[in-house]
Amino acid sequence: MPASPLLQPPLQPAPQRASQPAPRPPGLHGPHGRPRPLRLPWRPLRPGLALVAAGLLAGCASAPAPVPPPLGLAEVVARPGERALLEGIRAYDDGQYVQAEAALQRALQAGLQSPRDQAHAHKLLAFISCTSERLAACEAAFRAALQADPAFALSRAEAGHPLWGPVYQGLSR
Repeated sequence: MPASPLLQPPLQPAPQRASQPAPRPPGLHGPHGRPRPLRLPWRPLRPGLALVAAGLLAGCASAPAPVPPPLGLAEVVARPGERALLEGIRAYDDGQYVQAEAALQRALQAGLQSPRDQAHAHKLLAFISCTSERLAACEAAFRAALQADPAFALSRAEAGHPLWGPVYQGLSR
């Protein structure tokens, strides 16, 4: 009966002859047995990497500017322009257009700091002017809103209004 493969002694590697050098992995050594220089595939990228590294190191040299804390509502309303804007918005919402127009004019004269606030004040002034049939003043207010904030745009509902929608649509941007 033949012996089971589990009971057979493990195979022994053939003894090496002293005259043969140990086999080396292909491609790592040159023809004379010396190691080849390492050739990296990203060699053309080296100058770019050096520039990136220099930029990162230069960025580390200066400390980032401290971020000022956000303003609270009480601090914003304490400013005369912003306080007048808030009064103008309230009067407009209450249908008191004469008071709203005066408050919005005061807000703009006091110097609103935010371009969006300036544009909003001009927009409400445009609405008041259009409803009062002062179309030249309406158009001028819309132009001032666009000048204050180039990203200014009426909402879809506002742009479709029958009184000021056509004036706004007629502006050449």
